[in-house]
Amino acid sequence: MSSLVFFNYRGAELRYSFVSHLSDAFERHGINFFLDNHEQRGKDLANLFVRIEESRIALAIFSTRYAESSWCMDELVKMKKCVDKGKLQVIPIFYKIRARDVRGQTGKFGDKFWELAKVSRGDKIKKWKDTLECITGKMGLSLGKKCSEAGFIMEIIKEVKIVLAAIGREGKEHNYVSVLKNKKRKI
Repeated sequence: MSSLVFFNYRGAELRYSFVSHLSDAFERHGINFFLDNHEQRGKDLANLFVRIEESRIALAIFSTRYAESSWCMDELVKMKKCVDKGKLQVIPIFYKIRARDVRGQTGKFGDKFWELAKVSRGDKIKKWKDTLECITGKMGLSLGKKCSEAGFIMEIIKEVKIVLAAIGREGKEHNYVSVLKNKKRKI
C-alpha cells in the first residue's frame, strides 16, 4: 500500500484557492497525494472510492459549502469504513469553520447539510451524521478567519509527515513481526 494522501473537499469552493496551494506544498515536500482532478476523465466516479482504499491518510477538508455535496459526504462515509478497518487515518481540517458546527450540523455548515438532507434518504442522512460525529471527534487542525493560510498549510504538512513517519514505523514493525513468524514456522 502506498503512502498516498487523499484530499476530500468541496471542489467548487476550494479547488482553485486553498487546495491548489496545499497540493503545491505537498509537491514541494515530496508527499504523494491524490486529487480528483488527477483522475482520468470518463472514468466512473466510484473509482474515487478505490483511491480512498489505496490511501493511508485522508484529509477531510471541511468548509461552509462542504455539506452541499452528497458526493463529499459519501466519500467521508467510505473514509470512515476504511478507518474502522484500520486501513486509513483521517485528519479533519476545518477551513474557516468551527469544528462544533460540523459535528453538530449547525451554523452555515448545518444550513447546507439540512438542505441536502431534504432531498436525501433517511438511512443516508443517519450515516452522514454518524460519520461527521466520528471524524470530527479526531484530532484535527483549524484555520480561523484571521489566520495565515500559508502558515496553516505548513502546519498540515508537518502533521502529515508525522503521521506518515508513524505509518512507516508501524509497517516496519509489522514486517519485522512477519519475518519472525515465518522464521518460527521454518524451524
